[in-house]
Amino acid sequence: MTGPTDNLRINGERLWDSLMEMAKVGPGIAGGNNRQTLTDSDREGRDLFKSWCEAAGMMLGVDKMGTMFATRPGTDPDALPVYVGSHLDTQPTGGKYDGVLGVLSGLEIIRSMNDLGIRTKHPIVVTNWTNEEGARFAPAMLASGVFAGAIPLEYAYDRKDPDGKSFGDELKRIGWLGDEEVGARKMHAYFEYHIEQGPILEAEAKQIGVVTHCQGLWWLEVTLTGREAHTGSTPMNLRVNAGLAMARILEMVQTVAMDSQPGAVGGVGQMFFTPNSRNVLPGKVVFSIDIRTPDLAKLNGMRARIEAEAAEIAEALGVGCAIEPVGHFDPVTFDPTLVERVRSAAERLGYSHMNIISGAGHDACWAAKVAPATMVMCPCVGGLSHNEAEEISPEWATAGADVLFHAVLETAEIAG
Repeated sequence: MTGPTDNLRINGERLWDSLMEMAKVGPGIAGGNNRQTLTDSDREGRDLFKSWCEAAGMMLGVDKMGTMFATRPGTDPDALPVYVGSHLDTQPTGGKYDGVLGVLSGLEIIRSMNDLGIRTKHPIVVTNWTNEEGARFAPAMLASGVFAGAIPLEYAYDRKDPDGKSFGDELKRIGWLGDEEVGARKMHAYFEYHIEQGPILEAEAKQIGVVTHCQGLWWLEVTLTGREAHTGSTPMNLRVNAGLAMARILEMVQTVAMDSQPGAVGGVGQMFFTPNSRNVLPGKVVFSIDIRTPDLAKLNGMRARIEAEAAEIAEALGVGCAIEPVGHFDPVTFDPTLVERVRSAAERLGYSHMNIISGAGHDACWAAKVAPATMVMCPCVGGLSHNEAEEISPEWATAGADVLFHAVLETAEIAG
């Protein structure tokens, strides 16, 4: 049997046009975007999103982390809102869809409701979380982490970018420091729509990923202290080589990840050498280790082994070693009721689908600590993300937004 709302669809062409318009803000150098958090480009993207929300009749609130909450009122003033969103910030060489698809699909839901004259019992709030990527200020998902009470506000304000600029100062500079207390809002439910950022959905020829879990994560920042010396005139046996220690630790991280199969990953994506000169051995090397798995015991075991073996490697070379956790969340199991609503929506709409575990972290991971939450995913070409070549099709974008539309409407309850 079909119900009266089973044929409802969002306006896929309008959603795609919005994605392309936002992609003009903070363009990259190879077709993607560089709209890092709290930059002038981030401010421009926020201003554009604000204008669209206001044109759709929504009321905008901003909290002390700069997170944007655009509200469409419900018919019941006592009903808690249904939240839907993601993030507008990107990696330095980011794509046009990572995060942005979720925010603008939330906006498209509101626009489609306006077009169709649909009212809901619960308000619907479209959210743009600040600093999801963590590219400029670690850790990732910073604002949603503060919202969930897992990260102190002052700690977040004190985070520094590679140039020494603080999160708090930059939030003020771009004019998006709000006055709402972070975490004061209460949620009836939270939905997030995102590209998969992996190859599974495309390889399985599925249009929709029904996200049941999210991997846990540790980010470990390693500081190795050696001795600066001339690369040509310093004998090999007299070197205190922080660079060599780093290389051996990188190989060790690979070994730990492979020994932890199945379902575990580990790698290094950022490093800084001092003084970073061709003919000077580094006196200091700072780099980040990223490990993930949906198994909490395995995740913590990987961390313990990496920390112990890194210390041994450094000691053998006479190099100082300090390791600081700079990002963490436990594996997440999403709300079964919301997961089933996503699955049922995909089935009613005739979209192929499969269960999937998110390999990347998302704001939904922290939202799940304070309210029922889940995610919807669509494929991305070749599983490529955090890359300017990231690509999806308009059809994929529309299918996931349709599923999101139905799941949100069911949760927000269409008013008679």
